[in-house]
Amino acid sequence: MKKTSFIFAAMLTVASAHADEGMWTLYDLPQAAFEQMQAEGFVLPYADLYQSDNAIKNCVVNFSGYCSGVVVSPDGLVFTNHHCGFEAIRSHSTVEHDYMLNGFYAKTYEEELPNENMFVSFMIEQKDVTDYLDKKGINKILPTQQRHFLDSIENVMSKEVKEKDSTLRLEIKPYFEGNKYYATTYRDFTDLRLVFTIPKSMGKFGGETDNWMWPRQTCDYSVFRIYADPKTNGPAKYSKDNVPYKAKHWAPVSLNGYKEGDFAMTIGYPGSTNRYLSSYGIRERRDAQNAPRAQVRGVKQEVMLRHMRADEAVRIKYDTKYAQSSNYWKNSIGMNKCIDSTGLIQQKADFEKRIRKYQDETGFLKGKLDFDLMKSLYDKRLVLMRNYMLLRETFVRSNELADRALKVHNGMEVKGSKEKLSKQYVEFEDNSDTWDEALDKEVYAVLLKNFREQADADYLPEFFNTIDRSFGGDYNKYVETLWKNSMLMKKGAKIFINKKSFMKDLGVKMGFDITEKINDMMVAFQDINDSIQLQERYLCDAKVRMEMDQPHYSDANFTMRLSYGQVGGYDLAGKPSGYYTTAESIVEKMKKSDQNFEYFAEPVMHELMGAKDFGKYADKETGTMQLCFLTNNDITGGNSGSPMFNGKGELIGLAFDGNWDSLSGDIFFDKKLARCIGVDIRYVLYLMDKWGHADRLINEIGAR
Repeated sequence: MKKTSFIFAAMLTVASAHADEGMWTLYDLPQAAFEQMQAEGFVLPYADLYQSDNAIKNCVVNFSGYCSGVVVSPDGLVFTNHHCGFEAIRSHSTVEHDYMLNGFYAKTYEEELPNENMFVSFMIEQKDVTDYLDKKGINKILPTQQRHFLDSIENVMSKEVKEKDSTLRLEIKPYFEGNKYYATTYRDFTDLRLVFTIPKSMGKFGGETDNWMWPRQTCDYSVFRIYADPKTNGPAKYSKDNVPYKAKHWAPVSLNGYKEGDFAMTIGYPGSTNRYLSSYGIRERRDAQNAPRAQVRGVKQEVMLRHMRADEAVRIKYDTKYAQSSNYWKNSIGMNKCIDSTGLIQQKADFEKRIRKYQDETGFLKGKLDFDLMKSLYDKRLVLMRNYMLLRETFVRSNELADRALKVHNGMEVKGSKEKLSKQYVEFEDNSDTWDEALDKEVYAVLLKNFREQADADYLPEFFNTIDRSFGGDYNKYVETLWKNSMLMKKGAKIFINKKSFMKDLGVKMGFDITEKINDMMVAFQDINDSIQLQERYLCDAKVRMEMDQPHYSDANFTMRLSYGQVGGYDLAGKPSGYYTTAESIVEKMKKSDQNFEYFAEPVMHELMGAKDFGKYADKETGTMQLCFLTNNDITGGNSGSPMFNGKGELIGLAFDGNWDSLSGDIFFDKKLARCIGVDIRYVLYLMDKWGHADRLINEIGAR
């Protein structure tokens, strides 16, 4: 590891950096990268990124473990995307008070709505602990064992941190495929309240039609507030006595806009990328992960959408589930398209030939990095992975019955007598307000039929034989019988887990068969995953070593990252994309709502977006109301809600999407086509002002 440590130290001192590619950690941002940022228009000192009290990192938050956000006022107001606040908005909605459909504005602090299981995290500190873990022996154990090892080290280091400040937590994550490890300290605030949201018609304008596409007009934002202990201004569980958090630093909001070529920077929490992945890994991603995911979700979503459009109460229950499913359904389709259109697998294979030559010349990782072995391992795993994805997409979080069938075998709380096994039982809480029987029945029957058609025979759970023998292959009849007779779907039923009747229950037996098949597949994976992970780690190490004259950034792992570049569009087959959209363009789409329901907007929105004068929210250069814009900043899932800053560190927008033409971005950054789509902060404030009449929030933000 001494050689590797030298490699990573060297790569931080190189003199060139790619302005448009990279998800850089802030605490050790290469000086060369910072100098490039300055050359492109960033004017704040280096310390104002990470180190100082006014550092930009201090106003950027991890939003509930799946998105990013930014504090925009001294009283803890947080902006994130509408789709990041989607579940909170949905959970507060009823048919009588449908905040998804009609929007919401809390006119006072007392009206701001608390949310269960939501939080924001501030990053306090990050440090490199690679050498420390090397001495502890992390490289002497297999990759699948390392998570347990890290957990034990985390516990020790977290205890030390909490002894100094009980409001902090610490986590350790691998970087550069496990060649480095960083420890990050966070402070979590769990009292997070909904303050403002526009109607779904605007917050999700264009729906799946426009998702991942350009041009965009979606006003993708929602507003929350952090609440704190009134005595300490620190984290506290929800209480009516909590008060708005007094922020030490918040992002100043700018109404000055941007022009093509202007410096742009995003800081947020990108979730996961795999840009060091081998050609064999990319083939697996395309054929065994993306393809089955898209196929199964397409079948499921067709049924969901039909039921949701027929009944408003059903739509409210499933809005979030449908959005979550459809997002990576379309992403998987787009990524596979890009993999093929760019010839990415062959590009990677050609690059690997260069690494082989470098290895032959230098002897680096000789006896460790073995491309022939890597190929054979991936070949062995391909069929297993494809069937595993089909199984997961069919049975895991796809419908209520399958969920319960799996949960009853996997870690539910056992109640009843500790002495008498026959008296021990499990029971499900009444969650009937989160699902619809007719929708779930049809979805499950369709998915069962689809799984039989798509999966290899060896991977069919045993209960498929029951469907054939006892139900004549009729999936609808099987599902109806399960719902009618299984204890799993009986409201308030106690399911005694040690009685003979337990395994005679059709639903319980089905869950057992699925669990057994999953466990069999996990055993098969264990024999091969460690070997693949080691080969991928060696490949990353070899790439970095071979390219010592270039800077490298680690793949995203949902820790804070910085990306910098410029405002600007791209060229596709000789057709310029443009780099912003205007109010006129959304009005034109709204007029087509009779052809596409996802372009529907309320009459008031037609009026507001068709205004002749947008006042202070209009762009000073063009005179237009600009809605969404493009930069070449690096983005992936998790970056949703990331603040977009200008060179002065002022907020100009919120990142919410990538573009269809570069959806292979998680595994390959296309410098010509990759773009980040953001919602203009002036569009955000315009609707907050003119639709919501949220004067108190506008004043609190103090936009200038």
